[in-house]
Amino acid sequence: MHLDKNNLPALSAYLQNLGLIGPAETVFAAEKPGEGNMNYTLRLIVADKTFIIKQARPYVEKYPQIPAPPQRALAEAGFYEQIKNSHALSKLMPELLATDAESFILVMEDLGNAKDGSFLYNSAAVLSEHDMEDLCLFLTGLHSRFKKEKADELMANRALRLLNHEHIFVYPLQEENGFDLDTIQPGLQELSMPFKRNEALKQQATELGKKYLADGDTLLHGDYYPGSWLFTQQGIKIIDPEFCFYGTPEFDVAVMKAHLMMAGQPDHFITGLFEYYNKPEGFDDELFDAFTGMEIIRRIIGLAQLPLSLTLQQKGQLLNQAALLLKENIDQEYEQSH
Repeated sequence: MHLDKNNLPALSAYLQNLGLIGPAETVFAAEKPGEGNMNYTLRLIVADKTFIIKQARPYVEKYPQIPAPPQRALAEAGFYEQIKNSHALSKLMPELLATDAESFILVMEDLGNAKDGSFLYNSAAVLSEHDMEDLCLFLTGLHSRFKKEKADELMANRALRLLNHEHIFVYPLQEENGFDLDTIQPGLQELSMPFKRNEALKQQATELGKKYLADGDTLLHGDYYPGSWLFTQQGIKIIDPEFCFYGTPEFDVAVMKAHLMMAGQPDHFITGLFEYYNKPEGFDDELFDAFTGMEIIRRIIGLAQLPLSLTLQQKGQLLNQAALLLKENIDQEYEQSH
C-alpha cells in the first residue's frame, strides 16, 4: 500500500480491509494534520469518525534526499506495545489502532483539534505547570518501569539510530557540510565556525556519540522535544516515538532540557527540572549535561532547524553554554571573532 491523499477509494478500501470501518463506510476527505518531518501522515475523515494514518517511507518526508529506514514504523509500534499495560503512560499517548508491517503503516487514534509544541519557540509562549508535570511524569514512568529483559533487535532501532547519530554528533560540527547556515539567519555561518573548528569539542562529540550508539537497558522515547508533544483539549499527549531505543535515560531528559532552554521557558522548569523528573538510580549528571549541550549545538548549527525566535547574539550565548556543558570553553574565541 502506498498512501496517497488524492486516492480516497484506495484509502477507503484499506481501512475496510483493516476492519476499522464497515464495508459501506468510505473516506470522504484526507488532509495533512500538521507539520511532520519523518513520515507521510494524513487525517482520514469518515462520516462519524476520523483516523490518523502514517507511512514510513525509505527517506525522510521533509528531506527526501535523506534516506531513512522504513522499519522505524515497526519500532514505533513496538513502543506502543511495550507501554500499553501502563495506564499512566498510555493515557498520555494516542491509541495505536492498527499496524501494517508489510507497508510500514500505522493507524492511530485522532486526538482532534490539537497543535504540537512548536509554538513554544515563540518567546511569548510558556508551558503550564500541569503540562510540565505531565511531561516529566511520562519520562519518569518510562525510565523507571521499562527495562530491557532480553536482546531485541527491533527495539534497538539501529538503522535509525545511526542516521540520528550522524545528524546529532557529526554533521553539525563538520566545517564543510554543504549547509549554508546564512540561509537560516544571516551571520549564523560565521557564528558557527569557532565551534566547528574546535578539535576538542569535536572529540567530545565523538565520544558522546559512542555512548548514544551503545545499547542500554532503559526504554527511551528518543526524540523528546516540543514537536513530539501534542497539546489537545484533553491535555498534553506524547506522540512519534519512532526514534525509540534501549539506551541511557540521560539522553531523553537532556533533549527535553535543551529545548526548554532554546524555547526560553521559565527558569524554575530548567534549573528545577529534577523536581519534576525523578532520576533513576545511577543517573549520570555529567553525561546528562553533555547530551544537553550537544542537542543545543545540533539544533542551532545542524540541519534539523527549529522555528526559534532568537537573535544571533542569543544563539551565540546558547552555543557557548552548550560548549561549557561539554566541558569546552569557546567563549573567548567567539568574542575575538566578532
